[in-house]
Amino acid sequence: MTSRTPDDVLAELARRRATDAPTHGGHVLSYVYDSGLAELDALAAQAAALVQPVNGLDPTVFGSVAALERDLISFARTAFHGPSAVGSVTSGGTESCILAVKAARDHAGLPPGTGSIVLPSTAHAAFDKAARLLGIRAIRVPVDPVTTRVTPAAMSAAIDDDTFLLVASAPNYPTGALDPIAELGELALGRGLPLHVDACLGGFALAWWPEALPAWDFRVPGVSSISADLHKYGYAPKGASVILHADRDRHRAGFFATTDWPGYPVVNPTLLGSRSAAGLAAAWAIAEYLGPDGFAGLVARIATAVTALRAAVGEIDGLRVTGEPAGPVFAVVADEAAAAPIDPHRWAAAVAERGFTLQAQPRYTQADGTVLPASTHLTVTPVTARVLPELVTALREAADDARGLPPATPPEALAALSGALASGAVSVDDVLGLSSAAVESALVGAGIDPHTDPSSTADALDTPAIIAAIESLPRPVTARMLTEFLAAYGNP
Repeated sequence: MTSRTPDDVLAELARRRATDAPTHGGHVLSYVYDSGLAELDALAAQAAALVQPVNGLDPTVFGSVAALERDLISFARTAFHGPSAVGSVTSGGTESCILAVKAARDHAGLPPGTGSIVLPSTAHAAFDKAARLLGIRAIRVPVDPVTTRVTPAAMSAAIDDDTFLLVASAPNYPTGALDPIAELGELALGRGLPLHVDACLGGFALAWWPEALPAWDFRVPGVSSISADLHKYGYAPKGASVILHADRDRHRAGFFATTDWPGYPVVNPTLLGSRSAAGLAAAWAIAEYLGPDGFAGLVARIATAVTALRAAVGEIDGLRVTGEPAGPVFAVVADEAAAAPIDPHRWAAAVAERGFTLQAQPRYTQADGTVLPASTHLTVTPVTARVLPELVTALREAADDARGLPPATPPEALAALSGALASGAVSVDDVLGLSSAAVESALVGAGIDPHTDPSSTADALDTPAIIAAIESLPRPVTARMLTEFLAAYGNP
């Protein structure tokens, strides 16, 4: 590698960024949360630059870190009606969720590798990651396939002698439904268990939602902790979330601290040691700039767009909104009662041809055998209101294109593998035991080559076919294949 001028380096970065999905303008309805206010981007960038060299590891050396965290925790606990709540600023929702589980386990006095958490099937996969990292069991409870909300009775039945935490979503990611937090709070109190509300996705939207919602935050007796992402509906750049606890002792149980080594005293409120203060500073600056009234104004735009989009889907013969979403996200499924149901993934692909990216979600069979159908997820942000006419037209025209088309099928090689697994000629363990090179070879043979140029759009993946493969193959097999794909995709 030879040295390059700053201008050359930045020009190359701009070239590579040009092939990314657009992060602004409302054309990507997942992953990004565009406020539509250019001044927020500029403010966040300037705030991040001011703390670029700061190490969040030790706020006694960098006092600004503690000062900014204090303000953000105060802002969040006010938004979520917990005047005495305490917490930490983290790098994102996954870290917040892991810390919620770790704090609950340690507060319960359980040794590593023991215990269980009970959560709806629609709760975020971050809790499965927490379970694997901490060596505990995650007991997923089927949700009502109509409302896509979990029932307190189902949660109660899943609690065992090892359970130390209940989890609920406000709202869940797959369908946008709000779990019955008040009833789950009663269950938690009755069973002597803490209840964590995962509001990572929509907490900072629900806090100002213009329509009445069931109580879901610290106003509910029994809610012991809440996670919420500032880099979602807090409009900050990626790298900012909060985990709040109703009492101090539970919060402290999430810390890692040791003086039992020859170096400096280590006290970490988060999973990271050294950590950037950029996300923290950017989130703080945006919260200070917008204030509650600014957030309320942006949420009002979201609510208007959600109403219009759900109405537009309701008018499309062959599609319907699934469950009972409450807030800024929802999902669309085939309307099996229609004369010609539309495959939601064919529909999403046709929408993509018109410049809008929706998110495909595979069919999911719950533990009780009920099925959450294949769906297409939409995340609505304030900027969506600006592109409503264009987006609604795209949704309608795409439905016309997709109507009558059969659901996508897996690539031929993966369909053959599915058949071999079904017949018993190949076992799941056989596939999981393959080397990295063998799995890569299978992917390439299926037309899913991880060595395409990441900065090129010439070889776009066939998303409907890949989702069809996920639906037809055992989930551990698809997880193994996706791991291989992404690992190879990001390596030379």
